[in-house]
Amino acid sequence: MFGSSSSIKLDKSLFERVKRCADAAGYSSPEEFVVHVIEKELAQIEEGASDEEIMSKLQGLGYID
Repeated sequence: MFGSSSSIKLDKSLFERVKRCADAAGYSSPEEFVVHVIEKELAQIEEGASDEEIMSKLQGLGYID
């Protein structure tokens, strides 16, 4: 689902958590679950926000310094 030109590496313990949650929620794969979670989070961040607001939110979430 990520495509051949992109990949994201997760440590083993995080991947196991993703896999467990994906299974419990009925997703067909951990990748499908991750895509859904990322799309949901991006939509929430992007909702009517300017670039400056997005950067501020990402900093607040600890994604960037």
